[in-house]
Parts: sequence; C-alpha cells; structure tokens
Amino acid sequence: MRSSNIADKFSRGKTVFSVEFFPPKTEEGARQILRTAKKLKDTASPDYVSITYGAGGSTRERTVEYGELLREIFGFEVMPHLTCLGNSRSDILSMMERFKNSGFGNVMALRGDIPKGETSFVPAADGFSHANEMIEFIRTHFPEMGIGCAGYPEKHPEAKTLDADIENLKRKVDAGADFIITQMFFDNSHYFNFVEKCKAAGINKPIIAAILPALSHAQVMNFKTMCSSEIPEALVERLARARDAEDSAAIGIEWARAQVEELLAARVPGIHLYILNRAKSALALCGLIRGL
Repeated sequence: MRSSNIADKFSRGKTVFSVEFFPPKTEEGARQILRTAKKLKDTASPDYVSITYGAGGSTRERTVEYGELLREIFGFEVMPHLTCLGNSRSDILSMMERFKNSGFGNVMALRGDIPKGETSFVPAADGFSHANEMIEFIRTHFPEMGIGCAGYPEKHPEAKTLDADIENLKRKVDAGADFIITQMFFDNSHYFNFVEKCKAAGINKPIIAAILPALSHAQVMNFKTMCSSEIPEALVERLARARDAEDSAAIGIEWARAQVEELLAARVPGIHLYILNRAKSALALCGLIRGL
C-alpha cells in the first residue's frame, strides 16, 4: 500500500478523522489494541492513525511493530511519533529510515515531556532541545515526509504566555511542519481562540482539534495538573456524581459528543481522538464524525 502525505487529505473539503493509539505493554494490551483497530476498521475507518513513542524512546520497537501491524493488517495510514527526548541526530536518522522502510509516509515530531522527577528538559548528546530543530533536520534529510507537530490551545505548561507559545509554534511551521495537532481540550472556545491567534501570527497550516473522551473524575483532574488544561466545572461536577466507571465513561462520551458536534458545525479541518486504545469511546464518536 502506497503511503501519502497526510497534509493532502485536508484539501478535500471534509473534516479529516484520526485516532491515536499507544504501543501496548502486555499481552492483554496487545489484544485490546488489535480488537479496537478491527472495530474501527469495520465501522468508520479513520483517515489515518497515529501511534505514540514512549518517553525517551522506551517503546520505540513497539511503536514500529504495532505501527506496521496497524498498516499491514488493517490498511491504516499510520503516523508514528518521534521525540527529541533520548535521541541523538544519528538516532533520529536511524528511526526515520526505519519508518520509511516500514512504509510510513508521515511522522509526528515532538520534543517530548520532561521525565518525572526532573525539572527541565535535557537533550540527548548531539540531540535537539526543541521540536523545530528536529523538524528542520527531518525536512532536510527526508523532504518527501509529511510532518505533524503539536499545538497547545491553552499554551504549553512551560510557556510564559499563549502568544509566546504561538511564536514557538510558528518556528515549527517555518521549519517544515505540514499540520498541527492540538493538545486535548474540554472547552472548544480555547480551540477557536487558538486558531484565530495562529492565523494572526501567520500560521496557515491545518490545525486539527484533538478530543479526549473523559473516563473519570480522577483522570480529568490529573490532566488538569499535567497539561494545564482547564476542566469546565460542569464536566467536573457531572463526573464527581457518577455512580460507577461505566457511568463516568458515558458522561465523558456525551461531553465529547457535544464538542465534536460544535467542531463539525464550524467545519474544522480535522478531529483527532485520543482513544487510549479503547473502542467504546471511539465507536461512539466516529459515526458522528463520519455522518453515519
């Protein structure tokens, strides 16, 4: 199957639909990702899928392995993630060659999060400190590769202001990024404000809205701490009153459904679902996105 630049999909005039998987660490996790992928393929096949890259490259082999399975078994267009964290220039070249040889035509280029217990980002020896540096490096050595990068509607936790963070995003776009996938958000006003500010800053690449169907009160409060995301009080209250895990998941899906409906009405270029390898939330929303 011939791979293509994901950026080309955004010129078709329809909202592009994608989901994110993560490499499993257990046998049951392996079965779960494959079950979820099959259900998605059988119902409303995503336009592409991404697969994450563990902190410091801790899952790099599984990123390639399961990316290949998602591509070969289910025919998905697969975009693996790659981080500056833990990778030298030669490591990045090696991984990009592997991605190319595995038939991946796109990469999600990220700096990577600061590891737990550390207070600042430390690049690998002969590595990069910022995502824009790695993007420029990839664009130079793999000019045909589609490159995605991350955007933060509520600003990156390390950025002083949203405007300063958008300046950093502009550097990534100028270095060669083809499209932007946002950090998760639970209030669409943050996304719309972010898009307007990006346009004003001269960023004209597609900005894909990323949605996470919440699973529990504890989960969203953890994300609030980790990602500096604002959690609407109405969502917090509903999750706090949930009777059990199933009720919490249903509340999270309904909140995400309302977000997706508003985003579709606004004709956003793309919607990316963080599904945590779970089929239920993805299936509940993909039919809405696909108009099924």
